[in-house]
Amino acid sequence: MAIPITMPALSPTMEEGNLAKWHVKVGDKVKPGDIIAEIETDKATMEVEAVDEGVVSKLVVAEGAQGVKVNAVIAELAGEGEGPAKNGGGAKEGAKAEPKPAAANQSAAPASAALPAVTIAPTPVMAPKAGERIKASPLAKRLAKQEGVDLLALKGSGPHGRIVKSDVLKAPKGGPAKQARAAGGVTSLIEPAVLDERVYHPDTFELTPLDGVRKVTARRLTQSFMQVPHFPLTIDLEIDHLLSARVRINEAGEKAGVKVSVNDMLIKACAMALIAHPDANASFTDKGIARHKSAHVSVAVAIEGGLITPVVRDAQTKGLAQIAAEMKDLAARAREKKLKPQEYMGGTFSISNLGMFGVKAFASIINPPEGMILSVGAGEKRAVVKDDKIVIATTMTVTLTCDHRVVDGAAGARWLQSFKQFVETPEAMLL
Repeated sequence: MAIPITMPALSPTMEEGNLAKWHVKVGDKVKPGDIIAEIETDKATMEVEAVDEGVVSKLVVAEGAQGVKVNAVIAELAGEGEGPAKNGGGAKEGAKAEPKPAAANQSAAPASAALPAVTIAPTPVMAPKAGERIKASPLAKRLAKQEGVDLLALKGSGPHGRIVKSDVLKAPKGGPAKQARAAGGVTSLIEPAVLDERVYHPDTFELTPLDGVRKVTARRLTQSFMQVPHFPLTIDLEIDHLLSARVRINEAGEKAGVKVSVNDMLIKACAMALIAHPDANASFTDKGIARHKSAHVSVAVAIEGGLITPVVRDAQTKGLAQIAAEMKDLAARAREKKLKPQEYMGGTFSISNLGMFGVKAFASIINPPEGMILSVGAGEKRAVVKDDKIVIATTMTVTLTCDHRVVDGAAGARWLQSFKQFVETPEAMLL
């Protein structure tokens, strides 16, 4: 019996990927740990290792295929006593994967994984009967409850017929969201805009298809903005002392090749403030508030097609030189889409800096499940009052957006006070 190789979920949020390259061909022998393919996700390109031992008998999905759903069969290994398929392996190298509607009597197989010359026909999975245990992931169960989806009516597309997130999202909605929409009320979802040729003539614009990064960003930030009760707190910081300290630090580290940016120093200050106020270093979960023991600072990095937030882990324990070196490496690999999932997931707090673009002040959308995000504006010369006199000081405006389920106004304000102290008196970060 043939052993199927399926599209792996390379991160918890991955729903589909592109099969960028095959490292094997029909007839090749593979063993566990061998690199068999390269998969492009919404954020990175990663190598896929074989799990089973055998001979490649068929490449079901062609190299270059786009939008292949997680758990879709992409190749097969010959079972004991079997050999490669006589047709040479199915997928023609270089062919493009085009979406193909599933037949009405088939189970919900991912259409985007099908090829013009190949039909994927998984064994139909029967929906569970009333009274039977429903095989569904925790996320699928939670989504089904929120959307009013009857799990008994679904056929799972996951391993062994397990109902997964995508099955729930494709199912007709019959719960509170649908009822609110029918009643004209506010819902937690925003319907995508439809291009009306009566408004925008086709000759007046160029349509750029949504890539994986933009799709995931749009979905996650829409959910965050609509579902997370948030509020902003804004303060001004005087950063002349920070700037002069940075100059001295870089002069001292010049021979060692150390070059620290203002953003590196802000990352350190954020981490120190988070450790000083553990009630602000927290995430909201359905089981309770998770208070994190370490400061893992996510840093927004602009990449082609969107942004990504690589994480500086345990930032409170690291010196400025180490933070600078890590950020330089993470940002470079982020732009090349070479980050591993563990390098851009698991942050406890985010920082977004648009100061280099001259933006004076802004407020960011929270990056769930993190409880806060800091928006950093440009440092500029401003007139300030000191000892009843008007003087010039380099001033920076920052805005802290808080998840009110986790961080209330007083807690957010106390965090900002500590952050301000570390920024305006950087020596305090050495204590």
